[in-house]
Amino acid sequence: MTTLGAALAALGSALAVAEAPVARVDAAVVQEMHAQHVPGVAVAVIRRGTVLIAKGYGEANVEHHVPVTRQTLFQSGSVGKQFTAVAVMLAVEDGQLALDSEVRQYLTDAPPTWRGITVRHLLTHTSGLATYTERDLNYRSDYTEEQLLKVMYGLPLEFAPGSRWNYSNSGYLVLGILLHRATGRFYGDILRDRIFRPLHMDSARIISEADIVPHRAAGYQLRSGELKNQDWVAPSLNTTADGALYLSLDDYIAWDRGLRQRAILKPESWAQIYTPVTLTSGRSYPYGFGWEVESTPRGPWYHHGGSWQGFRTHIARYGPDELTVVVLANLAEARPARFVDAIVAVLDPSLPRIEPREPIKDLEPDVAGRVGALLGELAAGRLSEATLPKMRRDFFPEDLAAVRAQVEPLGTLARLELVQRRELGDEREYAYLAHYPERTLRVSVTFAADGAVTDLDIGPE
Repeated sequence: MTTLGAALAALGSALAVAEAPVARVDAAVVQEMHAQHVPGVAVAVIRRGTVLIAKGYGEANVEHHVPVTRQTLFQSGSVGKQFTAVAVMLAVEDGQLALDSEVRQYLTDAPPTWRGITVRHLLTHTSGLATYTERDLNYRSDYTEEQLLKVMYGLPLEFAPGSRWNYSNSGYLVLGILLHRATGRFYGDILRDRIFRPLHMDSARIISEADIVPHRAAGYQLRSGELKNQDWVAPSLNTTADGALYLSLDDYIAWDRGLRQRAILKPESWAQIYTPVTLTSGRSYPYGFGWEVESTPRGPWYHHGGSWQGFRTHIARYGPDELTVVVLANLAEARPARFVDAIVAVLDPSLPRIEPREPIKDLEPDVAGRVGALLGELAAGRLSEATLPKMRRDFFPEDLAAVRAQVEPLGTLARLELVQRRELGDEREYAYLAHYPERTLRVSVTFAADGAVTDLDIGPE
């Protein structure tokens, strides 16, 4: 064989090796799409700054049979919170906000119950402010910022500021209004001018139904197994800072490049964003500013998911600059974390999973007994706000009804297998595979230090 022939053969072999993981990722994505009945998915995989995969699968619009591409715009859901956090830190750097100042310093009409709530508490979901639900807001009515604030002021505090962690969309909605009050600019304009444009996130934008938006995907939901369009919400509720953005894969790739370069902000600001919050007990909770922040033997691991209006999203950064996986789906019931885990299993099985599925040794059988009893109470319809006094307020009534609907028809629980145990501040989270005669569910339960249930999540395995 000639020297040129040998070189071409070597190049062909290298290309074949490089293509093999991509083919396996394709297979894993398609398998999850079929299992989860997702119409369309966009996936990006970036390794050490090099884009390995950026492609679409399935349909962005089922009615018109429009395929998903890397330019397709998906709603961000709560992944958008990381952009709000950067906007807040820009205001901090400009001297317009201070992380540890009370919110009442900027919102002077805030009620006395907000005494002690700081900007940092809002960013880290430790304010105690309950997340808003449809019993607080009419999703089909438009609201001014002043009207939204009035609703937020009327929400109960679930715990003393800084004492616990509980995910709160309300906190980030307030941050958007706080930015407007402190800077004189709508937070979406800040994102456009100081984040999206400098990073060349050319199609990133606030959601708008009125504007002509090229490559906009449609969001869907499953109703009794049938695909339906997403529910409509009023335009003003699609402009709040808790996650109301359109982003494409190209935008996420540009965002990842900016994150690796530590662009936009000073190093000390990025350090704040990636620092787990410390509770008043002195223990830390693995959440920073708009990111879940965890440690692994390979280094930090930053990830976050989002859900809104028929869309589900997830971004996971390992290393954090070694590998990034982005998954965007246009189905409310999709589980993008499963896609991320499946992709990571192909590319680097040594990396951690968002939703581990392999059983581990259970050293606390009494906890499993409690979870089994809890599932029995759930199936029997005996769980309520009265029996779960520390459960997050937004669990009732919709989430309670949804998890009960999954368990009630399954009969007697056969066994529980522990797949994950985590220390979360002063609380403990346990995830199990719950085996029933004809079906297996994934059940996650979180307990407070006093043993009270603070969260319950159930989904198909």
